[in-house]
Amino acid sequence: MRLSELGLDPWLADRVRALCRSGPSAARVTAVDRGRYLVRDEHGEVPAELTGRLLHLAETSEDLPCVGDWVCVRYRDAGAHASIHGVLPRRSFLRRKAAGRDVEFQMIAANIDVAFIVQACHFDFNVRRLERYLVMVREGHIDPVVLLTKTDLVTAEELERLIGRIRLMGVKADIVRVSSVTGEGVDQVRALMAPGRTCCLLGSSGVGKTTLINRLLGDGALETREVSHTGEGRHTTTRRQMIVLEEGGLLIDMPGMRELGMLGAGEGIDETFADIDALARSCRYPDCSHGGEPGCAVRAAIERNELADEHLQNYLKLRKESEFHELSHADRRRKDRAFGRFVHAYKKGKGGVERG
Repeated sequence: MRLSELGLDPWLADRVRALCRSGPSAARVTAVDRGRYLVRDEHGEVPAELTGRLLHLAETSEDLPCVGDWVCVRYRDAGAHASIHGVLPRRSFLRRKAAGRDVEFQMIAANIDVAFIVQACHFDFNVRRLERYLVMVREGHIDPVVLLTKTDLVTAEELERLIGRIRLMGVKADIVRVSSVTGEGVDQVRALMAPGRTCCLLGSSGVGKTTLINRLLGDGALETREVSHTGEGRHTTTRRQMIVLEEGGLLIDMPGMRELGMLGAGEGIDETFADIDALARSCRYPDCSHGGEPGCAVRAAIERNELADEHLQNYLKLRKESEFHELSHADRRRKDRAFGRFVHAYKKGKGGVERG
């Protein structure tokens, strides 16, 4: 397998030549599980670990490898193991606010061309969650495609109603109807996974991601579990991993994410809610909050049934959430830098006393 078949495009190849010099080779991270890594190059896949120097130089978790990253590695034990010496710049990325109270970024995957955002028609359909995924994907410069799965569990009329709700929210991304039971849409998804192209599946646990992958693989290689009485699949994926498809495409599978916190996602919000931003330019007041001000073009569009109020409320919520977390993140970084300067000054002073 050539590196180009693993997704090494000209942009990334230039970075490899510049950064993986004097011995290290280029490889791609194919799995991450609790600090353990698998990397793959043209010769195959081997386990890998980070060097102490890379760990020392990493200021945040963003600087450490994630699935899809290209890294500089040195092989040892006759090629059976590898050490990761550096992470190459990312052409695109998926990240979110870390789960819990920590106001930090969590890297999810990198160097992705297309993100398939999966929602099941029967139990999981949630337009607000879909918009969150769209913000995350567009913030990372990735093309989104919406997959509506389990279409065999709803009527044709209900399916059209669901698609209509998505379009009313201003979502212009392609929508593919998928059923792993009837096979509807599977070939359409497969056609989007061109050789050397990296795709990922995003969605809640149990929406049919693993079942879809098995249809794409054709051999049931990934474990699935029995569907519950509600039509909800049971969670099976436990780690992020990259799968090489027979046709040459690359697919990243990952566990369902319970939390999709917004942090520093201004660009993704602007792109996802471009319809609201366009209307806002016609508001009477430049700082219009789209609440009750006179001359609000956004509110006028809602009254004309040209814009969903739910769409506006989600926009306002995500914007506020992202800005709040961004301020908290900036404050945390300032405190960390100040503490770092204090420690450096203390060590320097202590060293001077000891030498004296």
